[in-house]
Amino acid sequence: MADIQTYSHDAGWKHTVLRGLLYLILILFAAYYLFPLIVMISTSLKSLDEIREGSLISLPRVVTFDAWNYAWNEACVGVECTGIKIYFWNSVKMAIPAVLISTFLGAINGYALTKWRFKGANIVFALLLFGCFIPFQVVLLPMSQVLGKLGLASSTAGLVMVHVVYGLCFTTLFFRNYYVSIPDELVKAATIDGAGFFTIFWRIILPISTPIIVVSVIWQFTQIWNDFLFGASFASGANAPMTVALNNIVNTTTGVKQYNVDMAAALLTGLPTLLVYVLAGKYFVRGLTAGSVKG
Repeated sequence: MADIQTYSHDAGWKHTVLRGLLYLILILFAAYYLFPLIVMISTSLKSLDEIREGSLISLPRVVTFDAWNYAWNEACVGVECTGIKIYFWNSVKMAIPAVLISTFLGAINGYALTKWRFKGANIVFALLLFGCFIPFQVVLLPMSQVLGKLGLASSTAGLVMVHVVYGLCFTTLFFRNYYVSIPDELVKAATIDGAGFFTIFWRIILPISTPIIVVSVIWQFTQIWNDFLFGASFASGANAPMTVALNNIVNTTTGVKQYNVDMAAALLTGLPTLLVYVLAGKYFVRGLTAGSVKG
């Protein structure tokens, strides 16, 4: 009996030590991951004089949002010192239509590929799936030629088109995998009752697609908002998105380097996607796993 108690005590002690070690490792990794963000926030809340006098990683002695205001309203983006706010709204006007259109078209594609199977459906899906693995750089030249012929070069509408076309492969994949788990009997019963393609889609399929719609919206919004290559290639000047403007702010030198303004501009650029993940991150995971088990 004493041996059993001793073994239980030793096992419990080892379990506690291992759990404590695990938490310590997780805390260290979290601190390592969050440290750059903390430095960015701290630097953005300092005055330029304080940055010169103290350490870059020290906390601000006096918290000030002057750098944030300057980055939003007055920072020089190239030769234009209008702040980053104009380019923020460019990104909004680009991201929202592109997200909505690509999500809707992906839902239609996924629905057609799973519930209205046609000859060659697997080939079409394979080609769309192949599009997910095409690097951005490969489509730059053909896409620029298409935009030029359509008269959409260096415009927000052109960027919307680019992101819709490139994101359609991913949204189709999401919806197709989700709709596979929906019983075909639902569509067959509705067809017998006289419902057509779009009636079934609007009244039966779409209302039960909320989890995967959330996944598609979060994925597309993050990819589109954070994109730099397409924005730098297909837009210029006042039509550039926020990521391109951020690059121009950081690389614009008109005297003293304003590190606090650079950090504030970077945080303003990343804030929308950060908020999306904080507020809807759990729904993203739920949506991804919702269609993983059929039945």
